[in-house]
Amino acid sequence: MKRHHEKISQSSKRSKNPKLFEVSIKHKKYSTVELFAGAGGLALGLEQAGLHCVLLNEYNRHACATLEKNRPNWHVNPTDITQVDFSVYRGKVDIVTGGFPCQAFSHAGKRLGFADPRGTMFFEFARAIQEIQPLVFIGENVKGLLTHDKGKTINTIIRTLAELGYDILPPTVLKAVSYGVPQKRERVFIVGLKRGENLKFNYPKPSNETYTLKDALKKGRLYNCDVLDSPGQLYSEAKKSVLEHIPAGGSIRSLPEDMQKDYMGNYYYAPGGKSSVGRRIAWNEASPTLLCSPNQKRIDRCHPDEARPFKVREYARIQTFPDNWEFCGPVSEQYRQIGNAVPVNLAKAVGQSVMATLKQYYAATNTAKNHHLQDKAA
Repeated sequence: MKRHHEKISQSSKRSKNPKLFEVSIKHKKYSTVELFAGAGGLALGLEQAGLHCVLLNEYNRHACATLEKNRPNWHVNPTDITQVDFSVYRGKVDIVTGGFPCQAFSHAGKRLGFADPRGTMFFEFARAIQEIQPLVFIGENVKGLLTHDKGKTINTIIRTLAELGYDILPPTVLKAVSYGVPQKRERVFIVGLKRGENLKFNYPKPSNETYTLKDALKKGRLYNCDVLDSPGQLYSEAKKSVLEHIPAGGSIRSLPEDMQKDYMGNYYYAPGGKSSVGRRIAWNEASPTLLCSPNQKRIDRCHPDEARPFKVREYARIQTFPDNWEFCGPVSEQYRQIGNAVPVNLAKAVGQSVMATLKQYYAATNTAKNHHLQDKAA
């Protein structure tokens, strides 16, 4: 009883100075669980924004090795996501994030959607949200998700997530080039806010400052030195001999018609502009979207000065990974990890918006608690 009376006495004293009731949120760690973490582009950007990742789930062993090599303190779970019990994090995590596999919805793939086993990974994303019950979740995918199956796929996704008790903001396409990324990459973000918690989220405002390939590969605004040398794939001699004739900023359409026909064969007569064939990037432009493989038959991203694809470290810089972020596995696997990643600077911009949401929420929550304690003490 004595201890109880001491607590009441202390409360009475505190009531004379309301400031003592204030709960500081300045140093609070906002926690995240990330699914389909890949090489860590999204997680790294969120970390740079101030978020604390308590779990990353990733099944690819090379990507797991990349995560563990760069962040030994991160808890990386390499288990098949269908076998992970997320309920242990229920009520303990602020945010769930994940770029559920996009190949099923990508224009670069067959766009089978939920008919593709990778497309069904969305439902594991939804299950994790249901079990964890975070304040906020963020899903990320290719722009093609919005139009897949004439909009039926995105409507199914929104309906499924809303049924979990979340208010779903309109899916929004963010252009990476407007967020400090020297790349014309577009990704759709799906943000959900836990219903009834009075959460408010604003997407990051695009910047008027844009970056180019020169900013990515040369010393300047983005990096303090020229890009380091690294392994990389090469074109065949036949392909190289054609690309050598294409100027920086040009494509196969920059060549005489007979060379175009010889290079493309029957594809020359197929509908479409062919602007991605033999595409050679200029120094003063942002790179088109990087793919999982730099050497494809009909989509090229050629270096402006040399007739070759971008090397691994060049790829990483175009995605705004820091130079000390190392990638594990064979070269082809490193390209795949980088090509699949969310650009780090874009992820950071989104993370800063989430930080603002959580700070506002906890400030309001703590204010309400303080008022309650003051009233109770009075």
